[in-house]
Amino acid sequence: MRTLKQGDKGPDVKQLQQQLNLFGFPCGTPDGAFGGNTRTAVVSFQRSRGLVADGVVGPSTQRALGLISDSDFLSAVSVIPQVTVDLVLRIFPGTPRTNIETHLPFVLSALEKNELADKDMVLMALATIRAETASFLPISEAVSKFNTTLPGTPPFFDKYDFRADLGNRGPNDGADFKGRGFIQLTGRNNYERYGQRIGLGLQLLDNPDLANSSQIAALLLADFLKDKERAIREALSQNDLAKARRLVNGGSHGLAEFTKAFRTGAQLIR
Repeated sequence: MRTLKQGDKGPDVKQLQQQLNLFGFPCGTPDGAFGGNTRTAVVSFQRSRGLVADGVVGPSTQRALGLISDSDFLSAVSVIPQVTVDLVLRIFPGTPRTNIETHLPFVLSALEKNELADKDMVLMALATIRAETASFLPISEAVSKFNTTLPGTPPFFDKYDFRADLGNRGPNDGADFKGRGFIQLTGRNNYERYGQRIGLGLQLLDNPDLANSSQIAALLLADFLKDKERAIREALSQNDLAKARRLVNGGSHGLAEFTKAFRTGAQLIR
């Protein structure tokens, strides 16, 4: 089914209008003309389902309305077949090919599992990795003035130890739950929350270094993006890459690398 927007006409628009009425979002008599009433109904429906409320009826809205099946949705939006090692090398200049060959399959599999295989979210994932770890390796956060009082002297990561916003409770929590993985997961609360979400129970609390294993790092990245999916999609729909970056990082760290990677990937992926 084609993407539908205001001004379109045809039997597919009529079918859309019938479904909107059926779901309790009245748009008037189905006449096959996508006008203002239809757009208002679409926006209301999108908001009710936690979708980006842009009034455009793409695959996500079509699936939510029952206009296409799950399999049709996945085939319609997935760009995974295009995301080859050679393509990613062009987004990650200077990165060893073997790193991408090793870790890219885990990242793509995790994105598919979380239904984040469309262009925007694949680019979001790749650009996030580029900003956090240009080597395309899940890594641990380095000691710096931002996390350690005296970077050359233990205790390291002591600035994190009592960060209540991270759920840290005192000495050693900063080091134990420092940033790790592709997403740089940080803080006791996040290790507990996202560890449970990806099916590890409390294992990440007992063994935080698991967050640097290829498969788990990829699952954490995908699940973190899934958790913030709606807000990220809204930011991307407004071409606000700075906001999309903040939703993941909390600030502007790595924004230049993130933006360059996203823009490069957008030109390479159709």
